[in-house]
Amino acid sequence: MTADQLAALSDTLFSVSVGLYSLAVVAFCAQLAFGRRPARARELVGAGAPAGPAPADTAAAGADEPAPVRRWGLAAMALTALGALTHAGVLVARGLAADRLPWGNMYEFATAVVLVAVVAFLVLAVRSPGLRHLGLFVLAPVVVSLVAIGLFLYAEAGPLVAALRSSWLAVHVTTAILGFGVFFVSGIASVLYLVRSRYEARGGDASGLVAHLPSAATLDRLAHRTAVFGFPIWTFAVIAGAIWAESAWGRFWGWDPKETWAFIAWVVYAAYLHARTTAGWRGRPAAWVNVVGLAVMVFNLLYVNMVSTGLHSYGGVN
Repeated sequence: MTADQLAALSDTLFSVSVGLYSLAVVAFCAQLAFGRRPARARELVGAGAPAGPAPADTAAAGADEPAPVRRWGLAAMALTALGALTHAGVLVARGLAADRLPWGNMYEFATAVVLVAVVAFLVLAVRSPGLRHLGLFVLAPVVVSLVAIGLFLYAEAGPLVAALRSSWLAVHVTTAILGFGVFFVSGIASVLYLVRSRYEARGGDASGLVAHLPSAATLDRLAHRTAVFGFPIWTFAVIAGAIWAESAWGRFWGWDPKETWAFIAWVVYAAYLHARTTAGWRGRPAAWVNVVGLAVMVFNLLYVNMVSTGLHSYGGVN
């Protein structure tokens, strides 16, 4: 296939991915709408739990639901997995069309971040089936994000700007994508924790969609463990970016907007991990710090990288 054909294929797969994720959202909605929540809140095992026999209610999450509801859940997971495959195809075809790594501009970077978030959710949902109830709350923002990316960040496939033609692109940008994608899931878990904990504090009489969420303790544990996983990756991304800056422009740090907000995000997540283990800050206060971290990351992605004219822009191609 020619470069133009591969680029066209990438664009088609992008639209297909949005369609599949949208169908997955519908299926997750059906699972929640027609399912029923046990009277006693489940304590589900979070990602990275110590080895050992899983609690029965975790291993059989959803087993007490009607067969049609379980089928909706399985269909939603299948659609999400298929969407992730076509989503990966977007980047593969894009990279082949441009003959480079497929994250040389903001359209590709943001598309890759969303893919990491989807894959992280799939891994968590496979390990702890009860977490599949989070599918609607993860996939809905994914669909909105991809639509916004397609409308406002789209760029034609092309060669890299001179400043990005470096082997550090593979190191720095790849780790930034991984870190951001994991933080995306962590932030959503903290938002849902704040909602769930508020209802539990009122006596646990959650109703509607909130009744189908995992317990507040489970969501808090999920947010913390994903942040613990993502923090060293983001730390390495910031360090690699500084080394790349010294190689390209002769200085490790210049305090341009991208560098500044990447460092602010690092400080916020360091504060969250510290708050999560500090008496008086556990629970809702720490969760709010994590939500602020997600807001900083989104601001860095959507505003700083789109508007600023810093030296190491991901936004353009020659």
